[in-house]
Amino acid sequence: MRVMTRISLAIVFCVIAISHTVAQPATQPKPQTMPAPQAGPVNVPVGKVGVIFSAAFQDPKEGIGKFTVLLTKLNAEFQKTQDELNQTATKINQLQDEVTKLQASTAPVDPKTVQTKLEQIDQMKKDYQRKGEDAQTNYQKRRGEIFAPLQDDVGKALDAYAKSRGITLLIDGSQVEGILFAADNIDITKAFITDYNLKNPATASTTTPK
Repeated sequence: MRVMTRISLAIVFCVIAISHTVAQPATQPKPQTMPAPQAGPVNVPVGKVGVIFSAAFQDPKEGIGKFTVLLTKLNAEFQKTQDELNQTATKINQLQDEVTKLQASTAPVDPKTVQTKLEQIDQMKKDYQRKGEDAQTNYQKRRGEIFAPLQDDVGKALDAYAKSRGITLLIDGSQVEGILFAADNIDITKAFITDYNLKNPATASTTTPK
C-alpha cells in the first residue's frame, strides 16, 4: 500500500497601490536547465567460477591419500574400544536368546533365573550405551585434532590452485544445498585431488597430533 503525500503550495499575491496605480507583477525567473549527466564507462567485473565437491577428498580410493592414512591411524586408536563394544553387544544377544528359550521351554523354569538374566541384560544395555556415547564423543574430538592440520593445508593448497587458474569464485558443492552436478569445465574436484596427491604423496611422513 502506497501512502501519497500532498504538499499545498501557498501563492501570495501582493497588491501595492501607489497614486491609484496598480503595480504589475514581476516576471518570474525561468528555472535553469541542469545539464543531463553524461554516462561514463561502467566497469563490469569479469570472473571465473569453479565448483569443487570437498566430500570427495575423503574417498578411500579416489580421494586425497593423506586423509585415508590419517583415518586408518584414527580407527586404530579406537579399535580396542570398538572390540569391547562388539563383545558386549554379542553377550547381550546371547543372554536375550537364553531368556527367549527359557520363556518358550515347556519344562519348569525358575522365574528368578529369568528375572536375573533380564536384569543382567538391562544393566549391560545401559553400560553399552554409556560407553558407546563416550567413545563417540572421544572419537569426534580426536578426529578434529588429527585432521585439523591436514584440512588447513588442503585449504591453502586449494586457494593457491584456484588463484593460479584465474578462478575468482569457488563454490563447494558439498556444502551448498541443491548443487548435485557441475559441468566438467567448472568442476575442478578430480583435477585438484590429482594435483594435491602428486605434490603431497600419502607415503610421505604424516605427523599425527598427540
